[in-house]
Amino acid sequence: MAMASSSLRMSTVFLVVLLLVHVAGHSPAAAFYLPGSYPQRYRPGDALAAKVNSLTSPTSKLPYPYYSLPFCAPGDGVRRAAESLGELLLGDRIETSPYRFSMLNSTAAPLFLCRTDPLDAGAAALLRSRIDDAYQVNLLLDTLPAVRYVRNLAVSPELVLRSTGFPVGVRADDGEYYVYNHLRLTVLVNRQNVSTRVETLMATADAAELISFSGGSGGGKDGGKDGGYTVVGFEVVPCSVDREEAAFNGVEMYDEVAAKATAGCEATVVGARVREDKPLVFTYEVRFAESDVAWPSRWDAYLDMGGAKVHWFSILNSIVVVAFLAAIVLVILLRTVRRDLAQYEELGGGGGVESGEAAADDLAAAAGWKLVAGDVFREPSHPLLLCVMVGDGVRILGMGVVTILFAALGFMSPACRGALVTGMLCFYLVLGVAAGYTSVALWKTMRQGDAAGWKAVAWTASLAFPGAGFAVFTALNGVLWHNGSTGAVPFLLFVVVILLWFFVSVPLTLAGGLLASRARHLDLPVKPTKIRRHVPSPPAPACSPWLLVAAAGTLPFGTLFIELFFIMSSLWLGRVYYVFGFLLVVLALLVAVCAEVSVVLTYMGLCVEDWRWWWRAFFASGSVAIYILAYAVYYLVFDLHSLAGPVSAVLYLGYSLLMALAVMLATGAVGLAASFCFVYYLFSTVKLD
Repeated sequence: MAMASSSLRMSTVFLVVLLLVHVAGHSPAAAFYLPGSYPQRYRPGDALAAKVNSLTSPTSKLPYPYYSLPFCAPGDGVRRAAESLGELLLGDRIETSPYRFSMLNSTAAPLFLCRTDPLDAGAAALLRSRIDDAYQVNLLLDTLPAVRYVRNLAVSPELVLRSTGFPVGVRADDGEYYVYNHLRLTVLVNRQNVSTRVETLMATADAAELISFSGGSGGGKDGGKDGGYTVVGFEVVPCSVDREEAAFNGVEMYDEVAAKATAGCEATVVGARVREDKPLVFTYEVRFAESDVAWPSRWDAYLDMGGAKVHWFSILNSIVVVAFLAAIVLVILLRTVRRDLAQYEELGGGGGVESGEAAADDLAAAAGWKLVAGDVFREPSHPLLLCVMVGDGVRILGMGVVTILFAALGFMSPACRGALVTGMLCFYLVLGVAAGYTSVALWKTMRQGDAAGWKAVAWTASLAFPGAGFAVFTALNGVLWHNGSTGAVPFLLFVVVILLWFFVSVPLTLAGGLLASRARHLDLPVKPTKIRRHVPSPPAPACSPWLLVAAAGTLPFGTLFIELFFIMSSLWLGRVYYVFGFLLVVLALLVAVCAEVSVVLTYMGLCVEDWRWWWRAFFASGSVAIYILAYAVYYLVFDLHSLAGPVSAVLYLGYSLLMALAVMLATGAVGLAASFCFVYYLFSTVKLD
């Protein structure tokens, strides 16, 4: 136990240090921030500053820094915003921008930002390349992304499309490239009334802020009457306006320019052409508008999924169909097993030689699973690999359940960028205990209580799947590094991930293995015989059990393929996915279906006197990964057909392979656990000679 306590101490100290470092880099209010409970309030005249995130594209999976293009920088220099671990892993690079304004102070005229240096051949070519790849500029204000509304005139004049961000530019029908160099920004604000507002005071900086708004002396013109204003919306209309360079001689940043300088700011009109040896002039204007949208509801416009009725109806229909099929399978299985048990009881009760022989014939015809009692718990081939895969599957499944549960309860709000990825990583690290314990416990059970070799099992469990995932991650990260993308994890964060693996995940996995090696093992109802029983050959190749295993994955895949479409669209097309309540229900149904499918195939194998059920039970439910990977290829060909370049395709296939492997381990662990419980119950119920 000394080794376990030492490992736990090391992991605890390392996590505490990381927590202290994280808290030290944030204000006290941010340290205790719970999404949805701490609105940022502004007085009239308070400064607001928009931030910029990485340039992203629906056709290229390589995000790039905003200032990699010739855009205007703040006068006091570009500063990086504090980002969480999840944001960095997702490729976010949030930086300050020159777009600044004051609360409720709409601009009377456009404001000048800057005039760039004349574009050289490289800068002009880079701009054209980013425009061809449909890269988007992502502005943020008070954590809200800028939203752009566009009328789809090709379909219907009344159809309005909503998207976050705006394009860098556009390529016109004449083949020329134009940059959006003027922004019309609209900030939607909600007035907070103290007399009607109900707030919960927490142990944060909220108290001081409430006092300053509620009473007395300081503040703007409405400081004593209301609770200030909150930002509830951020809209942008990009324009491409041709400018006369001479009109901006001697103009400083944030100086007002003549309104005629931005004439022609229409969505269908472009004028700022990308030309070599010519500078670009950037301007913007801002308008404030009061909105009835309450601060807790400000994300509704972003989380409103398109085609929600179709989505919900399809999910509900899938759940009903799969649940009905699963219920039928379960009823048939229970009736069959009960009939077998009843026949065995009749056989054991006697009744004459002839009746006994007839009963034996009927029994042999009904099921042959009792004949393999001496081999059913025999150690499978490659037991260490199976134990490790099951242990990693338990860890991945636990991580998914806890993460989805927290997200469904609202603890991982989109207002807290990167919270989902950070939570998944933390849960995965902590659940190393479950992986080590499960792997070693299964190892001991297979070996009838003999714990010899448990250290090799625990070490392999701590390094196998994390090592495979880290290898794929490193290879893909190298591709991103080579292309200069912000999606590449910084070197220091890369080192932190390695330290988390070796100083948190590995010790916790070893500690779980040690606990399992010292715990009492499960006594098997029957002991394996010394001589292996011959397994009859299938009557035809079409009856191969592995063909049934491959086909069994269709039922679990039918449970989640609709949800998988929306998840893939969220990951690769930039669409929002925030129906974690339904995802939790689908996950529960998936676990039930995987368990039932695995049990059915295990029982079918035992009935034909095939006692080698361990690996088949794992892959009966784990084979759903084959269909997920096939669907990923289908999605690449038919939904991501505009994907730009082989690099994006490599990234897509690499991450899809990693996702399919994780699903295989999780569902395989469920199938093996269900089959083991079934076999254990079956052979502990029957009296064996």
